[in-house]
Amino acid sequence: MSQSGRLWGGRFSTAPDAEFARFSNSFGFDRRLLPYELAIDRAWADALVGAGVLTPEEAARLRTALDELEQAVRSDPGWLDRYGDVEDVHSFVEAALVERLGALGGKLRAGRSRNELVVTATRLFVRDAARQTGGAVAVLVQSLHRQAEHVFGLPMAGQTHLQPAQPILVSHFLLAHAEAFLRDLVRLRQACDAADACPLGSGALAGTGLPIDRWALARALGFSRMTANSLDAVGDRDFVLDYLFALTGIGLHLGRLASDAVLLATPEFGRLVLSERFSTGSSLMPQKKNPDAWELVRGSVGRVLGALVAVATVLKGLPASYHRDLQEDKPPLFEAHDRVLAATRMAAAAVAEWQWNEDQLRQSAADPGLLATVAAEALVQRGVPFREAHELVGKLVREAERRGVPWTELVPEELQKLSPVLDADWKQQVQLDAAIGRCAVPGGTAAASVRTALEQLPSRLAALTFWEDS
Repeated sequence: MSQSGRLWGGRFSTAPDAEFARFSNSFGFDRRLLPYELAIDRAWADALVGAGVLTPEEAARLRTALDELEQAVRSDPGWLDRYGDVEDVHSFVEAALVERLGALGGKLRAGRSRNELVVTATRLFVRDAARQTGGAVAVLVQSLHRQAEHVFGLPMAGQTHLQPAQPILVSHFLLAHAEAFLRDLVRLRQACDAADACPLGSGALAGTGLPIDRWALARALGFSRMTANSLDAVGDRDFVLDYLFALTGIGLHLGRLASDAVLLATPEFGRLVLSERFSTGSSLMPQKKNPDAWELVRGSVGRVLGALVAVATVLKGLPASYHRDLQEDKPPLFEAHDRVLAATRMAAAAVAEWQWNEDQLRQSAADPGLLATVAAEALVQRGVPFREAHELVGKLVREAERRGVPWTELVPEELQKLSPVLDADWKQQVQLDAAIGRCAVPGGTAAASVRTALEQLPSRLAALTFWEDS
């Protein structure tokens, strides 16, 4: 590798060990930050004019060369491989500028450090990445909302501990998943805000010695504020952790959605029909229809969580300021972003093609065991303390199990033997529609509550929008 491929070298009399050079170079992955590096360089050229380091004509020549460089990469991405010996994306840009402009290409480095370039480009990436992921999550929420509208009024057996619990509406189940992704959007917006601070002007650690207008730099790059401390700015990667934490939350919620899809689509449940477009067959068993899309979505969670742990481990115990360890934040960051974005888009497309087995859903909701709670609550409305009502209905269920019949089929005489309050009027209140309709509190599964939630969801989603400009 030539020394021209590095941003340092004058103090050294020998070239780096070849193996060490390969070990330390990051151009193989940080070339992804090239669009941000070029944007930073354009803004910096203007800042150097304001500082009296460049003439307007020199800055114009630099901007033209940067534009040509961007166009060359856009038209032929493989062109970057010509610079395989450069250390990183920042070294690449300087080497390319020197090739085009000679000594002028080296002037752009005045007053700045690679330390601040790295963190500025990473902040720009995280800000855009959070917006991109936010847009994908919004599409998934909309897909769930459309499904909930489509099946409105359809009941199903709700579960806790994977055991039949209470009847709910399928729309309520779908909106439960939508709620989780709305929380993810809040965290994505917070991550975007955390990244929205411009470190340029921080230098290597102490701040630049040139009279640079930091506010102008921040505005030129679309930042809403500047970082407050140069020493902190070059070493801060909290915003990366914030984004990775938001991605981890999305991954966990995608995993939960995937598990429900896989479970409800099994023949044992038979309540959900998955699209063949998002399923695969077996290499051995001709009858199989496997939910591979959802299993892959669920399986990606581990890699995303691993990225969060990897970066947190890199940051653990680092002294103040910049350290080369921080180079290791980008591979897990890039992979986690790519994985969650792809999984979210896949989930949104697959949800849009869900079909529901209405007969099976209604049959599951008609399980008499699901009516035990409404039976106890009906007793409470007759003045029976809930503790006694709970125990009484439990005995009723046990007696029915002993006889091998649903407890709702016990005749009035059998009910009266257990308690005089278990009369025909009470039993009339213990119906599926009543069990769902009683839960009419805001956020409950009653049709009126679910309808309100459906109507409010679009405006709630719109209120969280931060990705329109992405």
